[in-house]
Amino acid sequence: MYPPQKTGLSSQEEGQASLLSIGQSAGSGGPWVTLALAVALVAVHGAVVWAGPADVDALVRWGAKAGPLVVEAGQTWRLVTANFLHRDWLHLGLNLLVLVAAGTALERTCRRGEYAALLVAAGLTTMAGSLGWSGAVSVGASGLVYGCVGALLVLGRRYRARLPSARWLSGESALPTVLIFLWMGWTSVGVDNAGHLGGLLTGLLVGAFLEPRSLGRAGAARPVAVVLTAAVVAALVVGERSGWRVERDDGFGVSVGLPEGWRSEEDGQGRRSFSNGLPGLGRATFSAEVIEVGEPGDGAAQARHFQEESLVPGAPGPEGRTLKVAGPTPVRVGGRAAQRMRAELEGPGGATHLVAFFVPRGEWVYRLLFTWPAAYPAYEAVVDRMVAELRFGEPAVLREARARALLVPGAPGPLRALGVTLRRWGVPEEAVAPLADAVRVAPSHVETRVELARALLEAGRVDEGCHAAAEAQVYGPSDTGALEAGVRCELARGDVARALERLEEARRVDPRDARLRAAELALRAVMDAPGGHPGSGAPHPD
Repeated sequence: MYPPQKTGLSSQEEGQASLLSIGQSAGSGGPWVTLALAVALVAVHGAVVWAGPADVDALVRWGAKAGPLVVEAGQTWRLVTANFLHRDWLHLGLNLLVLVAAGTALERTCRRGEYAALLVAAGLTTMAGSLGWSGAVSVGASGLVYGCVGALLVLGRRYRARLPSARWLSGESALPTVLIFLWMGWTSVGVDNAGHLGGLLTGLLVGAFLEPRSLGRAGAARPVAVVLTAAVVAALVVGERSGWRVERDDGFGVSVGLPEGWRSEEDGQGRRSFSNGLPGLGRATFSAEVIEVGEPGDGAAQARHFQEESLVPGAPGPEGRTLKVAGPTPVRVGGRAAQRMRAELEGPGGATHLVAFFVPRGEWVYRLLFTWPAAYPAYEAVVDRMVAELRFGEPAVLREARARALLVPGAPGPLRALGVTLRRWGVPEEAVAPLADAVRVAPSHVETRVELARALLEAGRVDEGCHAAAEAQVYGPSDTGALEAGVRCELARGDVARALERLEEARRVDPRDARLRAAELALRAVMDAPGGHPGSGAPHPD
């Protein structure tokens, strides 16, 4: 992606000669402000080119208008510096060609203080207009060009009778030329038309108050007032672009506050991803993924797995080469217990900070990943706010299960589905009631009894859960789910040896069940480990 090119002011040979003739006949003295500005533009671009290719990252590094860095990192000075940067020599040359002609004419016609104030105001409103339209990277002095031409148009119209040299500026030739330039911009790719309009409107407004110095009276356009007005306009645009919005994912019941300019992106891995839109330097991102683990989730285990897979020190990863890692550390996110990991990475855009949160919720673990550039430390406050505004609500599947249970009250299927959904989403205590009702309606349904036992055990009601597991085995003596419920009962009581015996019994019923085989191996590893003796507490092997 190239930054928008403000090169809509090409092919101006007709108006050039007229503007130069006006500059030569109006006023006296050299156009020192215009010449100084032209020298500064050439010097800045020469320095950028000398330092390396003038690509997007280089322009951002030197002060291009980049919406996220202006409104989120507080770098409002970019609304000024972006006017001095250009993509290439052709871009610079086209702008200089008209700026020198129009600027010289205006500087020799008006007072230098008022002319300088017009340039400052046009530069601010150019980039403010560009920011109001888009947060993309933008550079160029063409807003200054449009500001000068706009002021000359109005000035020439007002004083065409007193200033014969300004007759060309009355609109007979210049206005169609300006309209052609604008039309060329709107029909071209990569032209910052909003910036052009901002500069042109500023020139038209200021031109209504300018007075030619040849008339011998003070101009009505006060330089300080002009600059302050433009600064207020820029501040209003920045304030309007600094809003936040709430992004919700009903599928998994999570919401997060994001800066208004952040947009959704496709990452090709099924995650919800957002970024501030910058392609390289200055890029900040947020991604959310929900990992199904099949058992009550363990945030620390997922954090360690993420570190082993993606944050190996010295190894390249998806976000860059890992320099150092810290964590996992217990924290709370959105009112829930979580694990946090921090890392420092080295990517194409420079050093990058990463913070990842792992939030267990029933049989799922949310992985929330934030990255931001180390070169812009103000982004840490943005990430802190995003984390503070994370909320975990009821997922859509749970709302649908509640609705079905209400539509068909007393039906065992919807009651069982509601109970299973509640348990899987980490509210086993609430799941007990609908599952118990489903058992009363259909007492011979073994799966419902197994789910009731699991809900009771996960809710910490061990004796009731073991009783429900025993009843499930009575109704399904060869059902592996009922046998596994007995294993869970022994684990909840802390008797690993007895749990292993019951798991072996389940394996004899279904020796080809790979999940039971993996559970048996995990339990044997617990028994063989130091302290893994009968009666010791141990997590469920799944």
